[in-house]
Amino acid sequence: MKKRKNAESALRLRRDGSLPSLLMACVGASIGSGWLFCPFYAAQMAGPYAIGSWIIGIVAILLLSVVFAELGPLIPKAGAVVHLANVGNGPIVGNLWSWVLFLSYATIAPIEVTAMLTYANNYIPIFLIPHTNVVSTEGFWISVLVLAFFIVLNFMTVLWIFRINSGATLWKIFVPMLTAGVLLVSGFHPGNFRTGLSHVPASFPGMFAAVATSGVIFSLLGFRHAIDLAGESRNPRRDIPLATIGSVLIAGAIYLILQVAFIGAVSPADLAHTGWAHLSFPGINGPFAALAAAVGAAWLSVVLYLDAFISPAGAALIYTATGARVTLATAGTGAFPKILARVNRFGVPWAGLILLYLTGVLVFLPFPSWQKMVGYIASMTVLSYIIGPVALIQLRKAMPTLERPFTLPMAGAVAPAAFVSGSWIIFWSGVATLNFMFGTLFAILCLYALWGIIRREPLRSMGWQYMWWIIPYFLVLWIAAWLGPGKFGGLGIITLPDGMVLVALAGLLIFRWAVRSSVSDDSIRMYMRSLRSSEAGAP
Repeated sequence: MKKRKNAESALRLRRDGSLPSLLMACVGASIGSGWLFCPFYAAQMAGPYAIGSWIIGIVAILLLSVVFAELGPLIPKAGAVVHLANVGNGPIVGNLWSWVLFLSYATIAPIEVTAMLTYANNYIPIFLIPHTNVVSTEGFWISVLVLAFFIVLNFMTVLWIFRINSGATLWKIFVPMLTAGVLLVSGFHPGNFRTGLSHVPASFPGMFAAVATSGVIFSLLGFRHAIDLAGESRNPRRDIPLATIGSVLIAGAIYLILQVAFIGAVSPADLAHTGWAHLSFPGINGPFAALAAAVGAAWLSVVLYLDAFISPAGAALIYTATGARVTLATAGTGAFPKILARVNRFGVPWAGLILLYLTGVLVFLPFPSWQKMVGYIASMTVLSYIIGPVALIQLRKAMPTLERPFTLPMAGAVAPAAFVSGSWIIFWSGVATLNFMFGTLFAILCLYALWGIIRREPLRSMGWQYMWWIIPYFLVLWIAAWLGPGKFGGLGIITLPDGMVLVALAGLLIFRWAVRSSVSDDSIRMYMRSLRSSEAGAP
């Protein structure tokens, strides 16, 4: 019996994560391919208003991050967000959100690999189909091998992943700040910040659209890694809130400086001919590298091409690590087969890594451009995280005396505000993205219902009674976007402010509905006790 207990103990996650390593994991995940491309796409969509896009995105993500700063330490287990989705919302909502989370994680490492090849295509032009951003046949096989490299690295203990990532993140902070400094000193044109401001009807909606679809939100989602790695944190009660909030502030400040530098460094002559919407750098896939060459800093272009490997590689490495933990937690809740909860002797969820690899290979097929993919994934991820504000109020109601290492002030106001801000981001993503997201979710729901019919499970045991708020929620978002401005793919029947008011009012009502549709307080308490009483790091 003792030998068996020791063997089981060895096959658990190891608590090797310190506060600096968790903070570096979050910041490192934020500064990946996003900094190489996002300021360019944001400027194309919003011109100088792109600075406002970052401010809006930072505020929205901060609202979500402070919610999870309270929730994360309550479940110090791997893939804590998956467990939070299951706390008070029944099996079907919990499983649906678990699958959404898995998809949002499984696709990011391949996107980062694609970004690496996009930059590399400048001097080895075989990775992309000519005159497109689609991966070529040669690029596909190289991508498959590069992704396999990150998977193999993740078979090491998480301590080594933390060490590799921390070193890479220091470089990833240094290079963007160096780039911003060179551009601000060598080629800054203050007049660029007035170019396009007179076209408010076109640029102002673009500011909001850029939040969701240019990569702004995609680049600020790194905060979640502190929560996903909670099962390997030495002191989750202290470290998760600090790493969660601190990473948003650090990454947000870096991106704001980069956006200002990018807008100021563009040649006014280029804007005179094309304007912001048609800004391009022919023959060069890396916008910052093109700007560096334009201001006479050719040496910086070399550094940027080197960083085009390091920044996406670091993000891909950490997303692979946390994606495996999310898969582990998803298997632990029953949404995935139990085999995916297995870990090796180093405490690594090896089965989840294999599933991530197989899923990632599919992403390398001819999908849309980097910008389109990050728009889809960012909106899908935000959708998965709006369950957090609901879970926060559910737990406050069911377990008011529960010890909370971090207690969110004014949670009654902040939680619904976070829910509405997340809903706005999804609304801003536009009709095409909503069609993709809701089509995917509808297919998952149909498969889940079919599985329940095959197994002859009663409807109540599947938890259908707890999920009815989801249908009107999705409908409101889709209708608001469909009727909204043409910038979002809508019919232009209602204005952007009208659509935001509609989403906010309906969101507040649906938020209350979601909270009231939870499982019983006794069920919430039982679920939380089972999680908190189990050995730390267990699936």
